[in-house]
Amino acid sequence: MLSLFIKEKVHFFACPPCACPSIHVRFGQLYINEVVLGTAVGVILGPYCASIFNPRAWGGNINEIALEVMRISLAIGLFTIGVELPRSYLADHAVGLLVMVVPTMAFGWLVVAAIIYAVFPPINFISSLVISACLTPTDPIVSAAVLGTFTGSLLSLYALIPPTGGNFATKHVPLPLRQILAAESAANDGLAYPFLSISLYLSVEAVRGVAIEKGILIGWLYQVFLGTLLGAVFGIAFSLLMKLTYRKGLIDRESYVAQHISLAIFTIGVARTLGLDDLLAAFAAGSAISWDGQFNSQVEGQVFSTVLDLILNCACFAYIGAWIPFNMFDAANVGITPWRLVVILLAVMFLRRIPSILLLYRWVPEIATWKEALFAGHFGPMGVGAIFISTLAVSELPEPESPPANQAQLLAVTLQPIVAFVVLGSIIIHGLSIPCFSLGQKLHSLSRSLSRSYEVSGTQSGPISPSETATLADVERGTTDGNFSHEMVIVGQMPDLRSAAPIGDGTSVASAHAHTALPFSAIVSVCRPRSPCAPHSVACERHRWPTNPLSDAVRSG
Repeated sequence: MLSLFIKEKVHFFACPPCACPSIHVRFGQLYINEVVLGTAVGVILGPYCASIFNPRAWGGNINEIALEVMRISLAIGLFTIGVELPRSYLADHAVGLLVMVVPTMAFGWLVVAAIIYAVFPPINFISSLVISACLTPTDPIVSAAVLGTFTGSLLSLYALIPPTGGNFATKHVPLPLRQILAAESAANDGLAYPFLSISLYLSVEAVRGVAIEKGILIGWLYQVFLGTLLGAVFGIAFSLLMKLTYRKGLIDRESYVAQHISLAIFTIGVARTLGLDDLLAAFAAGSAISWDGQFNSQVEGQVFSTVLDLILNCACFAYIGAWIPFNMFDAANVGITPWRLVVILLAVMFLRRIPSILLLYRWVPEIATWKEALFAGHFGPMGVGAIFISTLAVSELPEPESPPANQAQLLAVTLQPIVAFVVLGSIIIHGLSIPCFSLGQKLHSLSRSLSRSYEVSGTQSGPISPSETATLADVERGTTDGNFSHEMVIVGQMPDLRSAAPIGDGTSVASAHAHTALPFSAIVSVCRPRSPCAPHSVACERHRWPTNPLSDAVRSG
């Protein structure tokens, strides 16, 4: 099974101990999530590399297969987000959520459509609106993988599995901002339906008035509102039913875990049969079933549904990696060229959300500063939702000829390659933004530490001037920096510390040898994540002597 997480530790020894002090560098964890790994595995195993896994060679209707794979993954992910939100979250934060969802989606829809229309001359503005509708929603799967979640069973899961980007986000992104971004990603994924509906009706209907009427009546009133109502009714009904049966002893806590998956599948099945917005129905059902917090308390500590969700996400992104039509990224006969795709990707990254949220964040109580607004604007990843909406759109368009005979056929040919390229770029940019930020922090902290202790004038046999010495008290004062602490590995020239006080019994080095002079050449700072209770750093009076082979060498003289 594909490994969902990666921990990279690099150990580098600059030169032999006889020549100069050894440098022991440890880069902690690279916060790479299952989205990036799954997509990379799919690309490697796909038809353009190893040619082991090729969904397009399965036969049948490839769009129908892709549509259902994306639907299942999205439904379970949206239901999980709804369950993991705090009790009555949608009612308590309705204002901020409404401001972030509707104006931001409408702004991004129109702006991206205008850019596509300008960059791709063969595509008219109505077809550009269809493509833009596929790129409008924020993907909940990528958001959950990068930001992590905040309550319930995932906390127990992160206690069992090494942390990734979500764990990094819990330390650096405020909880209200993470919650509003998760709720927004779930809500606007379902709200992509009306934007797509009105765009498609404008493409296929001859009369504009009829297209707008159908878009409002079918896209908004029937699909969105009735789909949301259906999901809420299902969630409330199942919540009351499970409370009653639990009180009578007919079910136990494990039954709640089973309902986490079965209710999501049941909801999208009924909504799909009725032609409603199944994604919004799944999110509404998840929010309603945990509205009073009782469902959350029952599934707390249970990781089955979360593990299943992670496995499905990993398989889904591996499928996407193998499904991406790389051969269509350079199809000049339909107006698709690499430079045009790159321009669209950059425009989407910078103009789709950032300007709107920077203008509106003052009306969103969960966003406190313009820096948080900038992060919220940047963090609008595209993934499963965009592939799902684009596949749904293609299934409603006519089968294209070669070459395309009209604008509808041209849209059917160009829609998925443009969306796939932007999705691939979003996975790389958003999926690797936290690993790059974390690695940059560690390298910057390490370079600053080494620069403070790099100058070496004395040797083991030569005299050491006062400017080349430092006390352990000086070391102690310089061991913390930002979010990382620096382990002082003492090698090379060292006095006999055993005569001052016993160290093996846990006596603090900083208190026992606060004025012991050590040469700078004997001290190398190593970057570690800060942990007040970890026994690996001499960062303050509470930290003990490092327990590693180099420390043991110091203790033994």
